[in-house]
Amino acid sequence: MDVQEVPRALSEALRRTMVSEEFKQRFGQTPTLWAQAPGRLDLMGSHTDYNECYVITMAIDRNTWMAARPRSDRKVLVRSLNMEGGGEFDLNDITHDTDSPWTDYIRGVAAVFQDEGYTLHGFDGLIHSTIPFGSGLSSSAAIEVVTATTLKMLAGNWEIEPVRLALLCQRAENEFVGMNCGVLDQYSSALGQTGHALLLDCRNLTARTATLHDDMRVAICDTRAERELTGSEYGERREQCEEGARRLADFYPAVTHLRDLTLEQFIAHEADLTEVVAKRCRFIIEENQRVLDLADALSADDRAAIRALTEVSYAGAHDLFGIGAPSMEAMMKAMRSGPGVVGARQTGAGFGGCMVAFVEAHAVDAFAQYVSTRYRAETAIEPEVYPVRAAVGAGPLDFSGKT
Repeated sequence: MDVQEVPRALSEALRRTMVSEEFKQRFGQTPTLWAQAPGRLDLMGSHTDYNECYVITMAIDRNTWMAARPRSDRKVLVRSLNMEGGGEFDLNDITHDTDSPWTDYIRGVAAVFQDEGYTLHGFDGLIHSTIPFGSGLSSSAAIEVVTATTLKMLAGNWEIEPVRLALLCQRAENEFVGMNCGVLDQYSSALGQTGHALLLDCRNLTARTATLHDDMRVAICDTRAERELTGSEYGERREQCEEGARRLADFYPAVTHLRDLTLEQFIAHEADLTEVVAKRCRFIIEENQRVLDLADALSADDRAAIRALTEVSYAGAHDLFGIGAPSMEAMMKAMRSGPGVVGARQTGAGFGGCMVAFVEAHAVDAFAQYVSTRYRAETAIEPEVYPVRAAVGAGPLDFSGKT
């Protein structure tokens, strides 16, 4: 079997067997511990996390596994079944890897936790992920969180709260990798709940469950248009939001982030901002309210409200926040006209990658077939459309492959 082409729907038993065999081939022995961390998607709340606003997030049943075996020295050797290359580094001298830059997510986590005084042990590790990379489903955060979980297990399980683990993984991405992301991705991967989305308060890092009714499913619509966010427009959007908050603080001294502004306050001083910054700020302030409104709509099973909120969210992301892409436009047309669709919007940071749809449960298969056919006809790109369920956050795997 070509490990680069392992289907995402691979059974856990077959997946474990495959990873075990590959581990033995690459490292000469079998793994002694296993960990997993899920990907995530936002159901509402694009770019709201680093503005300390709200977001509805959901850990999904597509995850990253780490099979590992402790070493007697301080070295870490990592390989992946999804990505080329690999890396070897010494815990006494953690540096960047220009040949296999994806290993910086692992190196960064080790560096940050070590700086914080946590005991680390060398290990051989093999990664396998069912999260599509570069798609907006937080594959990088899953690598970070599964690495932290593995390091914790190797050390005999540190005493650490999941929120702190998520924050340190975020710090690794901010400081070591150089991606100035918020904590949404790492929080979702570390604290996901089976069967529930989470309404996350990104200021206080507290969450309550958001209802997902059984007769409505969440479907991922992957445009297969990859995104590269480090050093890209993501950072520019964040800087524009921060500039808006600083300028508006001249009128409202209590403002530290866009979270602190009402729409009425923003409108009163919109003209004091540049046109671009005003657009970015308006989107975030309006999107934050949409998050709260969608939580209510999901709880009430208000399908009309779900459709309206998702449509306005996508329009704002495109027109005000400028995170669209031709592939997203084509996918949005296909999703909105699909059988059984309740609502559809962007997910992740935008600029391509995945989209998300709420779909009547009975129509999921027909929806997937229709959307794939229409998108392929318009773009000549083969998409991936599949339902996902809310999944548990990161943790160890037992020998049956279940958390």
